[in-house]
Amino acid sequence: MIDALEGRFFQAFIALLEEKSFSRAADRLGYVQSTVTTHIQQLERIIGQKLFHRYPRGVELTEAGHAFSKYAYQYVHLVECLSERMKELDQPSGTIRIRTQESFFLTRMLPFVQEYTKNAPAVNLRIEQGTYQDILKGVLDYELDFGIVPQNPNRQDILFYPLLDETIVFAASEDIARKVRDSGGQILQDQQFISNGTSCLYHTSAVDVLKNIGIRVKDALELPSLEMIKQYVSCGKGFALIPEIAIQNELKKGTLQILPFDSKMSFIHGLIVHKNRELNFTAKQFQSELLSSFVSD
Repeated sequence: MIDALEGRFFQAFIALLEEKSFSRAADRLGYVQSTVTTHIQQLERIIGQKLFHRYPRGVELTEAGHAFSKYAYQYVHLVECLSERMKELDQPSGTIRIRTQESFFLTRMLPFVQEYTKNAPAVNLRIEQGTYQDILKGVLDYELDFGIVPQNPNRQDILFYPLLDETIVFAASEDIARKVRDSGGQILQDQQFISNGTSCLYHTSAVDVLKNIGIRVKDALELPSLEMIKQYVSCGKGFALIPEIAIQNELKKGTLQILPFDSKMSFIHGLIVHKNRELNFTAKQFQSELLSSFVSD
């Protein structure tokens, strides 16, 4: 098998996996569509398995495709590492893929990214948004160089580097906060709980905390972004669990208030990387600078 596999087949596979369309994959690679189709057909013939389901709306991975994807990402990554080592680059270049929660990026990571991209213009820093499970899966599948998660996964195959201790609070409008002060936290049972969804670690943690103090979440609403959650809650529509740093302006203006009961929680955010991932020169430098920036803060 090894003598028949070519790097361009792996590139076509990953492009099709991520773009979910032969035409978009071809545009991304600078090929005509028939070339991508041929590469995938050749790869499937070599592997002896069908890697994609073809549908009118696009493609989806088969079970064999899911299994193959982890090795495809590793292959491309190792080739990139080899190329960089052979060129003996003394300046960072190439692509770094990292996934984090939106709230962490906006409130904690953005200044570092702005400074890093200014100092390393040749690096293509691909930052993606995801839930805790999305981030962990991307690192485990070798899809990502790094992830930033709000708690230590405590897995033997994952290295965890603590960055900071983040305080998380329940927040609501002034009216709802006043009702909690006057009548107690039980009134929240009649309010919507707003979050990024049940796959969000903050959501599951909030439900557990509320349950422990006798408050049962009856109605929950999922919104896709932190800004939408803040705007919706400030209108008096329910309450949310949000990083305290993310609502400093709203607290000063009075549009949001921290609910007046012992509701603060903290999460230790950290950088994760697969234990077996071979980091290239650029990734090692990025990791070092990121960790140093949080230590200095």
